Amino acid sequence: MHNKKTLLSALLSLGLLTGTVSAQAAGWCESGKPVKFAGLNWESGMLLTDIMQFILQHGYGCETDSLPGNSITMEQALGSNDIQVFAEEWIGRSDAWDKAAKAGKVVGVGAPIVGATEGWYVPRYVIEGDSQRGLQAKAPQLKGVADLGQYAELFRDPEEPGKGRFYNCPAGWTCELDNSQMLKSYGLEDKFTNFRPGTGPALDAAVLSSYRRGEPILFYYWSPTPLMGQTDLVKLEEKAGVNKDVTIQVGLSKAFHEEAPELVAVLEKVNLPIDLLNQSLARMAKEKLSSDKLAKLFLKEHPEVWHAWVAEDAAKKVDAAL
Repeated sequence: MHNKKTLLSALLSLGLLTGTVSAQAAGWCESGKPVKFAGLNWESGMLLTDIMQFILQHGYGCETDSLPGNSITMEQALGSNDIQVFAEEWIGRSDAWDKAAKAGKVVGVGAPIVGATEGWYVPRYVIEGDSQRGLQAKAPQLKGVADLGQYAELFRDPEEPGKGRFYNCPAGWTCELDNSQMLKSYGLEDKFTNFRPGTGPALDAAVLSSYRRGEPILFYYWSPTPLMGQTDLVKLEEKAGVNKDVTIQVGLSKAFHEEAPELVAVLEKVNLPIDLLNQSLARMAKEKLSSDKLAKLFLKEHPEVWHAWVAEDAAKKVDAAL
């Protein structure tokens, strides 16, 4: 009897083990589970998300979805596997990401964008003037963030005339917290209003409006973005040792990373050459294209870029869908 029980236990264990292996071998998408993406709300993030979704849908038969929310909320959702993919994660720039990574709940893979930067900017005419537009240099000695204390009046806040205005990221973006801390660390908190536009497009509108009128404006920004191709800006220097070149990866939930190796192998190869990305984003702004339409145009016009990411049969399926 003891031997029969032992044999039965062994067979059950083998059966359970075999079932587990078969379920994993069937793959994430084949098992009917959707791949949920963070619904990023900046241009490069939206484009990357739509490109990845299209490839997984049409090349690998996946059901996909995109859930809206701010960066921090989405990073937390990634850590709990409520979403599986965060297409453009700026590594080391978010406490939410850092905590989840340290706890082993999220994994960063690949390098979808290489050469991205971020910082505090002013239009070049503020420092150098612009003879073609008849603009005089108003801050020829302005070199870095540390110099801004003497220029609060130049960037006067219309709602608080006794202070300058610094245009931060929208509330809820990771960079908003970093910039707020920078205002404190540079001793600028009492001299500048920490102004947070409601959305990314609202920040763009403020910058472009001031730029077209030739007015001084101080703001945080990043690349790659359409705005960098539409304006001539100067990035202000920061303290020695501060490096604002960033590492960008595709953020994945730990469960997805472990259970969908075929898809991870695709996502870790995704890379948009930054010059081509900037050109695409400029086209997005100029032609007023939605990110999903631009994604399809990009895939159709640049197979030499993305065919290297995917299996040959998947490439044929995506090409056919285009």
